[in-house]
Amino acid sequence: MAEPVTSPTPNTRESFVPPLMRAASEWTWRLLVVGAGLVTLFFLLGYFSQIVVPLAIGLLLCALLSSVHRRLSRVMPRAAAAAVTVVGTLVVILALLTLVGTQISGGMSDMARQVSDGIQQVRDYVRNTLGVSDDQLGEYVEQARQWLSNANLGSRLSAAGVTAGHFIAGIFIALFSLFFFLYDGPGIWAYLVRLFPRSAREHVDSSGTVAWEQLTHYVRATVLVAAVDAVGITAGALILRVPFALAIGVLVFLLSFIPIVGALLSGAVAVLIALVAQGPVTALIMLAVVVGVQQLESHVLQPFILGRSVRVHPVAVIAAIACGAILAGIVGTLVAVPVLAVVKAVANHLFEVHNRRDDPPDAEEPHLDDAPLAAGESPA
Repeated sequence: MAEPVTSPTPNTRESFVPPLMRAASEWTWRLLVVGAGLVTLFFLLGYFSQIVVPLAIGLLLCALLSSVHRRLSRVMPRAAAAAVTVVGTLVVILALLTLVGTQISGGMSDMARQVSDGIQQVRDYVRNTLGVSDDQLGEYVEQARQWLSNANLGSRLSAAGVTAGHFIAGIFIALFSLFFFLYDGPGIWAYLVRLFPRSAREHVDSSGTVAWEQLTHYVRATVLVAAVDAVGITAGALILRVPFALAIGVLVFLLSFIPIVGALLSGAVAVLIALVAQGPVTALIMLAVVVGVQQLESHVLQPFILGRSVRVHPVAVIAAIACGAILAGIVGTLVAVPVLAVVKAVANHLFEVHNRRDDPPDAEEPHLDDAPLAAGESPA
């Protein structure tokens, strides 16, 4: 007897959920989990920012000074070499700050006189060139004064005073961490690697090596580019007799660590000081000097020094700086591009490892001499 024909029970998931929708839903919940993890990580980093920021600064300084420590370690113990490196760095920073403070305190009287003359030149230029009357200028100045008075500067200064204690504590944490990063950096990294499962330790260790090489190369190249910018703009300010030329150079050096945005800010400060102190003509010449130095940096120094290994698209740089500013303010703008460069290098490294693992071990690229000849082609 023939068995009755029964229709198969439909699988609800396969029948009513299209494959594309199912794949999209699986990607969505995974991305939501990853996003929640990143939000939690950023929240924790922000909550412990008074510790995380000094540690990050110590890590960047370690990437910059590791070669100095390595050379000193050849002639003295590692601990002594780390101590000498930290103390030497502190002495250089204090010397720069003392030089800038001495120049500012010694040039205030001349600056006051030059500011008075410069303001008069700016007023004459605006009145004769733009056709703005003295009454309109006075109205603009009064509006600016009222804006400053309504900006609640007192509360901001008090908040800055409260933050000063945290800043000093952060300096000591950064120097303390710098010493131990230099002295026992490999041991600290080996301990962190052992926290991962055994199957992942090899990839974690190799990724850390790639990240450290990338960070070291980026920091050293950025310092060199910033030094060239500072020397060029300072030389132009000294030739034009712009007040506080050395202070402008230090500001240019510090702000050069913020790509694109830092160059604009430091150049604007230099031009503004030249405008107020010596008038529009000197300001225009100073602007030409700033633009020339920045063009030299953008088209010669960065492609030559940074090289292709840390080259990041300008759109990605701007997006990283904006995200860093939103998440962590000034500190975020400083570390955004190094973090982006490190993430890019590690991602490329992991992709290469994954591709090598998936390739057959016996697969080889065909040699040109072994390729079959085309019809009518004779061997060479």
